[in-house]
Amino acid sequence: MKKSIFDNRSKGISTEKSDAAIRMSVTPWEVEGDINYDKLIEEFGTRPLDSHLFYRLKDPMPPPVKRGMCFSHRDLDKWLDAYDNGEKVTVLSGRGPSEKMHIGHLTLYAIPKYFQDVYKCTAYIPVSDDEKFYVKENLEIEDVEMFANDNILDILAMGFDPNKTIVHKDFEHTKIYKYAAQVAKKITYSTAKAVFGLKAENNIGWVFYPAMQATHILYPQFIEGPHLTLVPIGIDQDPFIRATRDIAEKFGFQKPATIHKKLAPGLEGPKMSSSGKNAIWLSDDEDTVANKVHKYAFSGGQPSIKEHREKGGNPDIDVSFLYLKYFFEEDDNKLEQIDRDYRDGSLLSGELKEYFIEKVNNYLKEHRRRREIVEKNIDKYMLRD
Repeated sequence: MKKSIFDNRSKGISTEKSDAAIRMSVTPWEVEGDINYDKLIEEFGTRPLDSHLFYRLKDPMPPPVKRGMCFSHRDLDKWLDAYDNGEKVTVLSGRGPSEKMHIGHLTLYAIPKYFQDVYKCTAYIPVSDDEKFYVKENLEIEDVEMFANDNILDILAMGFDPNKTIVHKDFEHTKIYKYAAQVAKKITYSTAKAVFGLKAENNIGWVFYPAMQATHILYPQFIEGPHLTLVPIGIDQDPFIRATRDIAEKFGFQKPATIHKKLAPGLEGPKMSSSGKNAIWLSDDEDTVANKVHKYAFSGGQPSIKEHREKGGNPDIDVSFLYLKYFFEEDDNKLEQIDRDYRDGSLLSGELKEYFIEKVNNYLKEHRRRREIVEKNIDKYMLRD
């Protein structure tokens, strides 16, 4: 039942701490400290994804949506209203290619795929190779271009519809600069500095990039005319949404809507993190996956089998369980059974890890098969000059 899923969807990582204990930095380029999502909703001025709005979402929902990884939004209700009224809607979620992709990244792209699949809308995937070149001092042009091509294949291999998906890279689809120049004239330097926390030592590419990102978000409306676009993002990217919403109406466009996702669990602990340290990369083979899970995956189990049998484990802090919950286990009944068995001690931590390893390796095997198919048909997705 949908209600039972919603009522239990926040069960997991607790972020309730005293204000004195909270030390967090959340910007588009840096996430540090203990992330309090309730506090971010308040500070960013977003709205929680409450039960009323949750019930409006159509089934089937993927794990990140139905199990609480999506927690906040801006105007998702208006986007759903537009869809219900038969109006044009689109979905958009980009990628900054600074590295290869790991399993944590998949939790985001499951969301636009869901909206494309269920609401039959076009998905835009802008790839900001220019941003990563500006921001990452150790990356050369050739690096970001290589990562961009690699990331695109991994995103599309999730099953995006080639007839309803538009992908473009800033270094390649340079026609977008015409729109970015128009957007840049609407954003003052003082606004960019305040919203994005720009510093004197940042190169001037950082200063211009907010205009490019706003152009990405408005691009469906530049191309298809005014309509509502939904932008699934991590909450750390919300400053770009705020800046874009401030200028959208100056072009006669509608303010973009957004749905916010929590950061994915780090492999070494349940604290949500954007770090790829010791991550399971999509290119990892079966043995590598197994070794990483056994060596690094944070466990909610007890120190000994005897103690675990007596006291049970805590799935709310177990990384293997969290990844099953947020991505790899589609079956709600199976997940609930795992939860019960782990808590009562009948399922051991090692057994949970083995099940997680099996799910990951089965997924990655199929993912690589789909990626090869996408690579042969990549021109069906790409906008090129």
